[in-house]
Amino acid sequence: MKFTWASVFCLMMGLHSICGQGSAVSGHFTVAKDGSGDFTSLQDAIMAVPDFRKKETVIVIHPGVYKEKLVLPASKTKVTFVGASAGEVVITNDDYASKLNRFGEEMGTTGSTGFFVFGDDFTARNITFENSSGPVGQAVAVRINGDRVVFENCRFLGFQDTLYPNGNESRQFYKDCYIEGTVDFIFGWSTVWFEACKIVPKSAGYITAASTEASTRHGFVFNNCRIEGQAPKHSVYLGRPWRDHAQTVFLNCFMDESIQPMGWHNWNKPQAEQTAFYAEFGSYGPGASKTKRVSWAKMLTEKEAAEYTIENVLGGADNWNPLERMAEVKDEIN
Repeated sequence: MKFTWASVFCLMMGLHSICGQGSAVSGHFTVAKDGSGDFTSLQDAIMAVPDFRKKETVIVIHPGVYKEKLVLPASKTKVTFVGASAGEVVITNDDYASKLNRFGEEMGTTGSTGFFVFGDDFTARNITFENSSGPVGQAVAVRINGDRVVFENCRFLGFQDTLYPNGNESRQFYKDCYIEGTVDFIFGWSTVWFEACKIVPKSAGYITAASTEASTRHGFVFNNCRIEGQAPKHSVYLGRPWRDHAQTVFLNCFMDESIQPMGWHNWNKPQAEQTAFYAEFGSYGPGASKTKRVSWAKMLTEKEAAEYTIENVLGGADNWNPLERMAEVKDEIN
């Protein structure tokens, strides 16, 4: 018998209905477009999760394109989405900021979101999240407010404002993910660590637009990531400050020639040059530069860079470490 990762995972979790070995385990669901699962709608599966459940609820999503506008309420905690692969499971929506709602009002950036994540301890693996509206202005694929959120091997597709880590007290971890866009396509208030992700600028623009609060220790941290895409040479900035205390750091990242030698833009707000924290360490590739970056950005020393660890950035008062949970899953599979 040939075992896929998904089949091993469901056996490990005791999800017998998913593996075709008996009756469904209470609180665990499958979603399938063809009606072969517990639900055909992802939102229906989400709403079936007991409120404030203390144990993990796994929703296995069968291959297909799911066009839904989703909300994971704050009461739906410890929910995990698992897909067979990011190429086979696509969650999509096509709303955008200037699109009119049923009352004839513009939806706005937040209203354009395809998937709202308010629940804490949400995890997604092997899934594509897409806003398919095209180059029509702000159009969000996923907006995250929940705390301790993990995305592993996921894709985020869109143009302007693709990924919106919104919650000021939200901590998020992205590993081996693919994130594409044009203008400010990773933006928001949250504290986020991106590990070994591929960042794809599709045209001239800005990768990040952090809006970190002055009282927040860290904003966006990219570690061992690759920036490479379709944008023209020297047409892409690493970031610009949506709010004056924006924080964005790139560590040991490859940068292709699309990156503007100046690196950072002040969004025509000179005062932000005094308050924003933009920094790099170990950048390499044709887009890296130690001499042409703006004077108000920082090149970290080896000692300063060493302070950027997952534990220091994401730990918080509860010492959260997303790698520990990932290691536990791998140990159980092995």
